[in-house]
Amino acid sequence: MMTNLFSVFDPSAIFNLSLNWLSTFLGLLMIPSIYWLMPSRYNIFWNNILLTLHKEFKTLLGPSGHNGSSFIFISLFSLILFNNFMGLFPYIFTSTSHLTLTLSIALPLWLSFMLYGWINHTQHMFAHLVPQGTPAILMPFMVCIETISNVIRPGTLAVRLTANMIAGHLLLTLLGNTGPSMSYFLVTFLLITQIALLVLESAVAMIQSYVFAVLSTLYSSEVN
Repeated sequence: MMTNLFSVFDPSAIFNLSLNWLSTFLGLLMIPSIYWLMPSRYNIFWNNILLTLHKEFKTLLGPSGHNGSSFIFISLFSLILFNNFMGLFPYIFTSTSHLTLTLSIALPLWLSFMLYGWINHTQHMFAHLVPQGTPAILMPFMVCIETISNVIRPGTLAVRLTANMIAGHLLLTLLGNTGPSMSYFLVTFLLITQIALLVLESAVAMIQSYVFAVLSTLYSSEVN
């Protein structure tokens, strides 16, 4: 039962070629170029979201946010949001439910932040290991704790996104598998429950993409 349950996340192969990961870039094909040129209510709504995120990320990044680095995290937010939403549609591979993708995004970002910080702001990075006001006797322990918490950051970023995507899809799969064995009244109740859960999953898709982008922005601001 567990194998069948988690098989919804397995990439399928066509002619011995796994084309599922191409869904990550499906938005480039679905959104025509005229969408970005012709003003519409959807275009204006999306531009307002991006402008709000740009202002927020620029505030979090501080002085470094004025040179356009906030657009990196806006692009990251857009990529994760699109893939989270695409995974809610039937027969579309959910790439963000795999650590292969999430860790491939989180680990290079974290490594680049660490390399930039230790090379250009070495004293600041050493000072960051010991919070201000720490007693002298606790400083060695605080260095170990801060180092461990810093090292596991890419893992927590990747696992948080993956776990939230898997949890919602598993619930939808479990509810869908129990439908054929229920009566008409229970199937109606199950359908309402699935619709409510689908709305909740849409909110989770937006929240998790926002959390991933904001935490990446905060990690970047700490090394400046």
